Amino acid sequence: MNHAQLTALGRALRLLGEHGEALSSDTPEAKLHEVRADLRRALDLLEDGLTGGAPTTRCAEHPQGPVDESAPDLCLLCETRRRAARRAELGGSYGRPRAAEEPVERTPTRYGVRGDRPQPQQRWLPEMWNGREWQLCGTPRHDRREAELYLAAQRRGPRPATAYRLVHEFTDYEVLRVWGTPVRVDIEPMGNM
Repeated sequence: MNHAQLTALGRALRLLGEHGEALSSDTPEAKLHEVRADLRRALDLLEDGLTGGAPTTRCAEHPQGPVDESAPDLCLLCETRRRAARRAELGGSYGRPRAAEEPVERTPTRYGVRGDRPQPQQRWLPEMWNGREWQLCGTPRHDRREAELYLAAQRRGPRPATAYRLVHEFTDYEVLRVWGTPVRVDIEPMGNM
């Protein structure tokens, strides 16, 4: 309903309220015909303003949705969502699994099972010397050439560090290459005097 239709309907209903307050046992029949005409006018305004059909469910999210008679709000879509949530709480099934479907219990081993260990990842870590220690200066790369290009760009940048290095990470760390000489720098000016 648009604003004009709502305003007209409100006016018609207020007029009907006034008619209702004025009714008594000695109301003339002409006045009752006027009330009937105002009632029809209000119903016509309401019919013109309604665009969709009557709601089939009591669900605010899916008023025209499919009906499930067993659902409290009659909404099949919401009831399906609630049933899926209840199934998930029960572990994805409707009850305890049968004995044939129970998982086989594994024996603990000293070194673990292959499936328990994460897959090894190979990464190259660009690091820079900050005057006291090596620190990561970019995101770890999965491609060595890309990491070397990144460090080359850092060395050509406006404020390069005194030294850079590329560290290969594959289960353990291995320094592959160092650019520059790391010099220990005292952070206190005047040498702590």
